[in-house]
Amino acid sequence: MQAADWLHVGTLVMAAHVLGVIAAVHAVIHTRTSQGAVAWAVSLVAMPYFTLIPYLFLGRSKFAGYIDERRLEIEILRNRTKPAEWESKERSDAPRTDPALLDTTSARGEVAPGPAEYLGNPTIRTLQRLSGMPFLRGNSVRVLVNGDATFAAILEAIEAAESYIVVQFFIVRADALGDMLRDALIAKAKAGVRVYFLYDSIGSFDLPHRYVQALRAGGVEAHPFAANRKFVHRFQINFRNHRKIVVVDGKRAFVGGHNVGVEYLGGNPRLSPWRDTHVEVRGPAIASIQFVFTEDWYWATQRLPELGPAPHADENMHCMVLSSGPADKQETCSLFFVEAINAARERIWITSPYLIPDEAVFSALRLAVMRGVDVRILIPSRRDHRVVFAASRLYAYDLVQAGVRIFRYKPGFLHQKVVLVDDIAASVGSANLDNRSFRLNFEITVLTVDHTFARQVESMLLIDFAHAYEIDVNDYLGNAFWRRMAMHVARLFSPIL
Repeated sequence: MQAADWLHVGTLVMAAHVLGVIAAVHAVIHTRTSQGAVAWAVSLVAMPYFTLIPYLFLGRSKFAGYIDERRLEIEILRNRTKPAEWESKERSDAPRTDPALLDTTSARGEVAPGPAEYLGNPTIRTLQRLSGMPFLRGNSVRVLVNGDATFAAILEAIEAAESYIVVQFFIVRADALGDMLRDALIAKAKAGVRVYFLYDSIGSFDLPHRYVQALRAGGVEAHPFAANRKFVHRFQINFRNHRKIVVVDGKRAFVGGHNVGVEYLGGNPRLSPWRDTHVEVRGPAIASIQFVFTEDWYWATQRLPELGPAPHADENMHCMVLSSGPADKQETCSLFFVEAINAARERIWITSPYLIPDEAVFSALRLAVMRGVDVRILIPSRRDHRVVFAASRLYAYDLVQAGVRIFRYKPGFLHQKVVLVDDIAASVGSANLDNRSFRLNFEITVLTVDHTFARQVESMLLIDFAHAYEIDVNDYLGNAFWRRMAMHVARLFSPIL
């Protein structure tokens, strides 16, 4: 190589390092968490050749222009289009006077504490303020275990639709399941049913244009959700709408972990059988679920969908819908986990495909162990993302050392997002136990405060634990040095995983 060539190479290397330093300064100033700032700054200074371009796409977790716009729209919508069901809601002081909330009879015939006594009014009040949505009574919630049960129920509800259908998913694939959903929606649209179809532009990046065109040609209002409405933000792919919502006529709603793809039915041999959980909701809580969709639909289209009311169900469960996203004034998702863990007196069981807690959640879990709470976390034994799995393994080691019981699900990939608190509170939704769900993704969770439903979730999780094995410190220490080192490197990127 001639001297001139070496000069060119040296110039490029110097330019890369200068840009890396500039980007590192930007990361320190703009990254939301200190962990994220350190991770980006170190990698940008040490390895600018590999991290400059990823930082361009993923680096910003404080997206000021977007957050300002999104917050303004949410405030306008909540002031102008607040669901009627919220006007008759029971606020946090209602449990003080409602005997139905103070105690219920357990299956053993003994008086068990109700929401007010068990979780305590401060917890209920905190969660309502955190979510901006009320606890509503008069609901029924049904657990849907795995993809066959989930999509059978969703397609059945769509077939019975008379007025409108709302569909929102993070991932939609043009495979056998996606085609089945598309055909069902087009058939209802042609029958005069209003159909709204929203998909995330990043999660569904490989969704063929012909799929969306077929929906639109069939009368379905189909739109992508994207955070980057302005050209200057065109490279930003950090903020993803991870929600999964289906609502039919205001009578039935579906929320949970499933996306639209055959892998969620066990179609991917490497990850099969796929383990996931959805819930079917009936009752006034659907109004809150619809409102979450309305906020996203309005952002994507600048139009309001025509949706109807949500009547009371035959049962009397108390439910709250918690939506979270990067425009929240508080870190809603992380604080929900912290509050749920702090509320636990006997047990807190969490299932998540990814285990990358922030310091607040990690501390809450350690304190729960010190209180004598049965703290269990169920995670996969198979990986779908190498870096995430490696980082999760190191966090699992730290939690095991703190006294948390960590289990790995053996049969296939575990993707469900479930939290069980004591004998009364259970949540099912789209939020993972990781930083991306805590601060970067749009998520939705349905929290139910009901003894009967909690027992159903307990039974489901006991079956899952029976198909899992508990890990100890050797899950980390038993690996070769280079594997352990890889785990530590992976954890440097945990703020964006």
